[in-house]
Amino acid sequence: MSFGDPNNPYGQQQGGQPGYGYPQQGQPQAQPSFGYPQAPPVQSFGGGYGDGYGYGGPPTEMPGGVKAARVMLYVIGGFQLIGALLLFWAGVGIEELKDDPEFRNDQAFQDLAQYSDSFHVVGVLALLWGAFAMFLAAKLAKGGNGIRVTTLVFAVVTAVLGIYPFIFVLVGLIYTVLAVLIAVFVGKSDGAAWFNRPRH
Repeated sequence: MSFGDPNNPYGQQQGGQPGYGYPQQGQPQAQPSFGYPQAPPVQSFGGGYGDGYGYGGPPTEMPGGVKAARVMLYVIGGFQLIGALLLFWAGVGIEELKDDPEFRNDQAFQDLAQYSDSFHVVGVLALLWGAFAMFLAAKLAKGGNGIRVTTLVFAVVTAVLGIYPFIFVLVGLIYTVLAVLIAVFVGKSDGAAWFNRPRH
């Protein structure tokens, strides 16, 4: 019995082994692949949370801008504390010098002495504003959207107070710049994502 030419790739092979020619019937066929390999499915926007955090899910670490805003709030709080102490000291000093014979006939000093009580009032307001700034700074790490909105309002009011009535004072300019930067950093999209992140 003849099994054909063993060198013929199209002929039947001995031992029932498949040849090198056409594929044998009953063998699975591999599908041809064209172009680039298929990419894995893309995760939908929102990271499965549906609230716009992007592909990586909600942020787990405070963004750099929010960290910078927190430092600036502490700086403003420190400035307010120093300013309040200076105002209290000035008010007390004016009260003590008001009856001094050397300044009794000084009309400019007497006009200023009429506002000595105002120094104490403004000092208390400055102290409260500084304490509020530090409170917001402490809350930025765990606060929600309410803290974000409150910080934005604080920044806007501080910027306005820095421009008026302290427009000619260097400290007022510093306050304005810091307040604008706080509003920008907290108001950015990564800041919004941080304050709107889910809490467990």
